[in-house]
Amino acid sequence: MSACASFCSVFLIALLASLRSYAQQPDPTYIYHLCPNTTTYSRNSTYSSNIRTLLSSLSSNSRSSSTGFYSTAAGQSPDLVFGLFLCRGDLPPEVCGNCVVFAASDTLKKCPEEKIGLIWYDQCMLRYSDRNIFLESSLQNGTNGILMWNTRDVPKNQSERFRDEVFSLMNKCANEAVNSSKRFAVSKSNFTSFQTLYGLAQCIPDLTSGDCFNCLQRTIRSLPTAQIGGRLLMPSCNSRYELYKFFEETATAIPQPPKPQLDSAPPPPSQEAGKGRNSSVIAIAVVVPITVIFILLVAVFIFWAKKKRRTYETEPLAEDRDDITTAGSLQFDFKAIEAATDNFSETNKLGQGGFGQVYKLQLLSISNDVNIYGGKQKKA
Repeated sequence: MSACASFCSVFLIALLASLRSYAQQPDPTYIYHLCPNTTTYSRNSTYSSNIRTLLSSLSSNSRSSSTGFYSTAAGQSPDLVFGLFLCRGDLPPEVCGNCVVFAASDTLKKCPEEKIGLIWYDQCMLRYSDRNIFLESSLQNGTNGILMWNTRDVPKNQSERFRDEVFSLMNKCANEAVNSSKRFAVSKSNFTSFQTLYGLAQCIPDLTSGDCFNCLQRTIRSLPTAQIGGRLLMPSCNSRYELYKFFEETATAIPQPPKPQLDSAPPPPSQEAGKGRNSSVIAIAVVVPITVIFILLVAVFIFWAKKKRRTYETEPLAEDRDDITTAGSLQFDFKAIEAATDNFSETNKLGQGGFGQVYKLQLLSISNDVNIYGGKQKKA
C-alpha cells in the first residue's frame, strides 16, 4: 500500500498547487471603456443575442490563441456583430484568457444596450461593433484614443535629453513590432546605473505593416514626454514608456542597452491588481469533478492491489479451535485412508454428504478420531 500512499500524496500536492495558483489569479486591471450611445439595441432583440454569442466565442478562444489575438463575427445582416480581442504580447495564454473572459462579462455591464463597445485593461482589449472593424487602422476609425501619463514631471534640465531618449526607444519598438508576426515589441535603455527606461509598442496583428507603422507613429508623436511615464491606447495600436518595468521581461528577448549617464527621479510603484472575485466559484466548479475522479481512481487502485495480493497460504492451527479451515493442512494417501477405515467398513461409516460418504478414521499419530467428508475435514 506504500505505492498507493505515494501516488495519492503526489496527486494531492499537484492538485492543490494548481488550484491555489488558479484561485489566486487576480482580476485584470481596468483602464477605460467607450460605449457610444448613438446606436442602441433592446435586450430581447436578435442583435442582443448575437452579441452574447460573439462574446462567448471570444471567451472560448482566448486560451487557445497563440498570438493573443482573435476576431470573429456572429449573426446575419442587419444584426451582424463583429468582434475581437487583443492581449498584451508578453502575457501567457492563461492570463490572456482570464482577462478576455472577465472583459466579456464586464463589457455587458458597462455597455448594456450600446451596439458598439470597446474596453481596455492593462492585460487585454476587447471590442465589438455593428460594422466591420477587421483590418481597420486607428487612422480610419475616427477614434483619438486614450492618453494617460504619470503625474511626475521630468526635471527641466533633463527634459530635452529625456524626450530624445523616449522617441529613440519608442521608434525602435515600433520598427520591431512592424516586423514581428505578433505586431508586438518591447525594449529598454539605461539612463544611469540605477535607472532604466522601458518601452512597448503593439498593433492588431491583422494590420498590414504599413498601417501598423503609421498607427504607432501617431501614438508616439502624441506621448507626453514631459512626464516620466505615459501611454496612448487606440483601438488598433498602443504605445507606452515608463521608468519601471511594466511587462514580463522573461517572455521577450531584450538586448542589453548602453548605459548613458542621466539623473532622473525614481520610478513610481506599479499598480497592483485586485484579487479575483469570481475565482472561488470557478475553483469550486473545477475541484468537485476532479475530486470525484480522484476518489474513483484511488478506489480502483486499492481494489486492484488487494486482489493481486490475495493468496491461499497454510496457517498453523490454534490449540483451542475445533475446525480445520486451512486447505492442505491434513493430507493422506489412499492406502492410509483405506487402512484407517478398515477397508471402508460399514462400522466406520458415519453417513452420506453432498460430497460423498463420510467415514471415521483411527490414526495412531493423531489423538482424536478424524472424519473424512469430501474435500473438507472436521474433527469428530
